Amino acid sequence: MDSSEEQQTGSTTPLDVRLVDVAFERLEEMIVTRQLPPNTMVSELQLSAELKMGRTPIREALQRLRQIGFVEMQPRRGTMVCGTDIRQQLELLEVRRPLEELVARCAALRASDEERRGLSELSKNIRNAAAEGDVINYLRINRQIHEKEVQAAHNGMLTNVMAASHAQSRRFWYQNIQQNKAFDEGADCHSRVLEAIIAGNVELAIDSVRDLMQFLERLTRSTLAEFSNSSW
Repeated sequence: MDSSEEQQTGSTTPLDVRLVDVAFERLEEMIVTRQLPPNTMVSELQLSAELKMGRTPIREALQRLRQIGFVEMQPRRGTMVCGTDIRQQLELLEVRRPLEELVARCAALRASDEERRGLSELSKNIRNAAAEGDVINYLRINRQIHEKEVQAAHNGMLTNVMAASHAQSRRFWYQNIQQNKAFDEGADCHSRVLEAIIAGNVELAIDSVRDLMQFLERLTRSTLAEFSNSSW
């Protein structure tokens, strides 16, 4: 099959896949950081111009964002950025808790030496970002931590399952961490999970995940209480 036939059949190249990944990461961050605010309409053309890339990777990235609940395709109108629901975060944490424990268990047992070195670097980085109050860098490191922990678990099903819940959590986290001044505590929770995984200590890794989940639940309930009081 020659190149013209490949184009006609719609085959993709590694470069095409990477462009979609880049578009997805950029758009997800723009939604998380509210550069694309909730309940606003966006278009492939607009985003293509803003990100300086073709409409095909933008279209594919938007489909991936739809699958994790970040955008909604509306017939004859375009694509709308979805809003967030604080109460749904509590439901999400209920789902995440046992899965995060499984990730920590598998990673502590299965991570390679190279992966443990990478997790050690991330542990330092998130503490530094918290100390500096750099919310964007903190957000990016938080994403890397989740991705690297899941990779270290060496379970393909977990990779797919955790991606959406981590993305939704990042969105809530970004919107509320600054108001709650929770940088240092959040960094400490993440760092203790990482250090237990690095040490291969399964029991400590699971205990540290439980502490992290309790912290996130406390943050969520505090935000919900503030929201409820302000709505009266």
